[in-house]
Amino acid sequence: MPVQFTERFVKQYERLPEAIQRKVDKALRLLDADFRHPGLRSHPVEGIEDIFEARVDAKYRVTFARDEDVFLMRNVDNHDECLRNP
Repeated sequence: MPVQFTERFVKQYERLPEAIQRKVDKALRLLDADFRHPGLRSHPVEGIEDIFEARVDAKYRVTFARDEDVFLMRNVDNHDECLRNP
């Protein structure tokens, strides 16, 4: 499923260290290929309807919504910050 980006996601992505950006890029490729890829550990954000999180690495997460035929990427940051405002 194709991936689209919110303005907030793009701004957060640009602030990340280059090594983390590469990990985010890999996670986005996996998400595009298979939403249920085990490396992503995708699941709904607890207490927030229709928003999901996926793992970038042990510290970083992305949040997204499924909007018809696309994944709308909402946020990317360290785990706690990302889920504070998914």
